[in-house]
Amino acid sequence: MPNNAHFYQPKDGHQLPHDPFNAIIAPRPIGWISTKSATGQVNLAPYSFFNAFNYHPPIIGFSSIGYKDSVKNAAETGQFCWNLVTRSLADSMNQTSAAVDADVDEFELANLVKGRSKIIDVPHVAQSPVVMECKTSQVIQLQSASGDKCQTWMVLGEVVGVHIDKSAINQGIYDTAAMEPVMRGGGPADYFSVGELQKFELFRPRQD
Repeated sequence: MPNNAHFYQPKDGHQLPHDPFNAIIAPRPIGWISTKSATGQVNLAPYSFFNAFNYHPPIIGFSSIGYKDSVKNAAETGQFCWNLVTRSLADSMNQTSAAVDADVDEFELANLVKGRSKIIDVPHVAQSPVVMECKTSQVIQLQSASGDKCQTWMVLGEVVGVHIDKSAINQGIYDTAAMEPVMRGGGPADYFSVGELQKFELFRPRQD
């Protein structure tokens, strides 16, 4: 590492105007998560700590700083949906990030249509071209290396149903670039989208 590197220990602070951690681990796919409470209240919220973790069965997960409605609902009902955020849906997604009371319907707040899921009893974003219906498999409270509990919970779910708009499938292959997915960067407001210009291919080395 060159001598002019900025080094810090997170426990002592980063000494920068804005925490670089989530700018370095970026861009990250957005977990736009819809849930329903045990009493039937619908919730929709975006999470920038989100990803896929397993193929068979397919498992995805999001992490929430604080035991928020999405975590509570997914834990209590055992269900949630992930909705793909595209460039055309970015503003709507941002509207659903507002800190509002639990009885506020974020679908209505962002003028989004509720789609009826096929397997689980949670609505999804009808305008989203890709939706994954999930059954909650684990809710894990994170902890530090020393064992101290963090006020952060990770929700993992098995994908039990996938909706893909046919416009996203090109010759039998899902076309990532065509959907212009939106991802979270760093800083207070940085986002990125993927298009055909950013695409390149790398095939795995062949083993003789």
